[in-house]
Amino acid sequence: MEMHQVRYFLALCEELNFTRAAARVNVSQPSLTRAIKMLEAELGGPLFRRERQHSHLSELGRTVRPYLEQMHRRAEDAKREAQEFVRLQRTPLRLGLMCTIAPGCLVELMSAIRTRHPGVELHILDAVATALQERLIAGDLDVAIYALPDLSTERRLHYLPLYREQFMIVTALDHRLSRQSAIRVRDLAGEHYLFRVNCEYNGAADKIFDEQHVDTPTVYQSERDDWILAMAAAGIGFGFIPALCIDRGNVTARPLIAPEIWREVALVTVRGRPHSPSVGAFVREAMRMTWIGQPALAVQAARSILHEDDIEGEEPHSAE
Repeated sequence: MEMHQVRYFLALCEELNFTRAAARVNVSQPSLTRAIKMLEAELGGPLFRRERQHSHLSELGRTVRPYLEQMHRRAEDAKREAQEFVRLQRTPLRLGLMCTIAPGCLVELMSAIRTRHPGVELHILDAVATALQERLIAGDLDVAIYALPDLSTERRLHYLPLYREQFMIVTALDHRLSRQSAIRVRDLAGEHYLFRVNCEYNGAADKIFDEQHVDTPTVYQSERDDWILAMAAAGIGFGFIPALCIDRGNVTARPLIAPEIWREVALVTVRGRPHSPSVGAFVREAMRMTWIGQPALAVQAARSILHEDDIEGEEPHSAE
């Protein structure tokens, strides 16, 4: 059985006319007729009943049609995968990663790209979120992963949320606040602050502290989270750090509450901009993997919508 025979058969199923089916697959009518006859000989019986200018599927034709349709779909899928694989050979991908993301969250994604798409050449820029957004819009990056409080309001961008993490207050093990299960904003009044220069939520946090009239004098600042953690462990002050970035056992980390502050990390591209196959491969891998043990938030949202549509589409059962 040849794939062109299957393709001709499916075209004839749609058209039920040899002339129109031949035109549809761009072959001569004798060629299509000959292919159908060869397929019938292989399958052991007529697939169509010919009646003047019209044809109808025989019982055998109706039986084998779903199997041949499935065969054709899989062949087309295989062809698309092969074409994409060829296109992805040595394809550069300019990726921006927010410098405050914990590397552990991205290792699995990088490994998946290397394993499944070896032709994708990653060129990674590590920078603060605002710089990544500017370079993405300017065309210097193809895709970026970062978080900003107002990201969802930027209409030029298309973003796929990956995961959320809460901001924590980090202190020395013997700090007075280490005995609490959570720390309120007002609990920090007068405490010395270790300022993370690159934190993308500094402005949002400052606004909350100002609204509650809580003063926390800055005693140290750094672009490096490891130094902020080291200073907290030494009792110099407290740090305001996302949960997944805390990788030291000699500090106490407690969630900030009243109010809580969370950041949503997203995969971001420019809306409407043509993208290379490498971008598509990267997005698919990001949506396929789990983030903090859960599917990407964008995948969860899509499943929720589909579930709601299924519920709305169900016919109500009549009461008896």
